[in-house]
Amino acid sequence: MHLLIIVVALILAWSIRLYTPLSHIPWTTRWQRSLFCFVFSPLLLLMTAIAVVVMGCHGTMLGWQSGWYGYLFAIGFLIFTATSIVKLFFQGWQSIQTTNKYPQKTIEGKTVRLLDTSFPYSAQVGFWNSKLVISQGLLDTLDKDHFSAVVAHEEAHTQYRDTFWFFILGWLGYISPWLPNTDELWQDLLLLREIRADRRASQQVDPLLIAESLVIIAQKIHTISGNITTGIMEVAFHDKTISGRINERIDALLSESENLINTSWKLSYILLTLAPLILIPFHG
Repeated sequence: MHLLIIVVALILAWSIRLYTPLSHIPWTTRWQRSLFCFVFSPLLLLMTAIAVVVMGCHGTMLGWQSGWYGYLFAIGFLIFTATSIVKLFFQGWQSIQTTNKYPQKTIEGKTVRLLDTSFPYSAQVGFWNSKLVISQGLLDTLDKDHFSAVVAHEEAHTQYRDTFWFFILGWLGYISPWLPNTDELWQDLLLLREIRADRRASQQVDPLLIAESLVIIAQKIHTISGNITTGIMEVAFHDKTISGRINERIDALLSESENLINTSWKLSYILLTLAPLILIPFHG
C-alpha cells in the first residue's frame, strides 16, 4: 500500500511539472505560477515520505497490507533530503566565513565587506541577516549615483530576505532535479527575484540609473574574465546565470506599470501538499 501511495505521489508531482505552462505571461503575475509549480511537487513528495514513515511498515490501510519496499524508499528519500540541506547549509556557512574575512568599510554611508578584485561584483551574502559584499572593481566601474542605485537594489533583497527564502527554494530544487522543468522554473524565479528587487529599488532611486548600472556592469564583465560564482546564500546584482535575460530586467524597470510583482503565496494550494498526512489515521 505504501508503495502505491508513493507511486501516485510521483505521478502527480511529475504531471504538475510536465504540464507547467512555460509561456511568458506578464512579469507582475508570473511569480505565483513559477513559485507554485516549483515548490508543490518536491513538497508533495516530502510530505508523502513523512506520512509513509510515520505509518510504519506493519499493519494495514483500507484493507491493503503495508510493506517494506515503500517504507525503505521513504526513509531513503528523507535521509537524502536531510543530508542535502545540511550539505547546502555547510556550503553557505563556509561562504559566510569567507565573507567575514573581507575588510569592512563604510562607503557612501553604507557598511560593506570589500572584495579586492577587478571583477565588478555586488551581492547579499548570508542567511536571514545578510551582509553586503562589493568589489573594488565595482567601485572603479560606477560613479556615485550608479553605485547608490546598486546599493538600493541590494537593500531590496535584504527587505525581502531573499538569501533565506532562496536557500530554501534552492534546497527543494536540489532534491528534485529529475522533475520536469526544474531548471527552467528556477531560472525564472531568479529573474523574477531580480526584477522584484529592481522595482523596489526604483521607488528610492531613478529606475534609469538602475538600468544604466546593469548595462555598464554587463559591458565590463564581457571585457574581463572572472571566476566568481553565486553561492547558495548569495544574491548578486548581476547574476551570470540570468545575464542573457538582462533586457527583461531593463524592460520591467522602464515599464510604465507601477505594480510590483504579486508575491503573495496561494497558501490554500500549497497546503494541498499536506494531503498525504491525512492518510495516517487510516493506517492500523
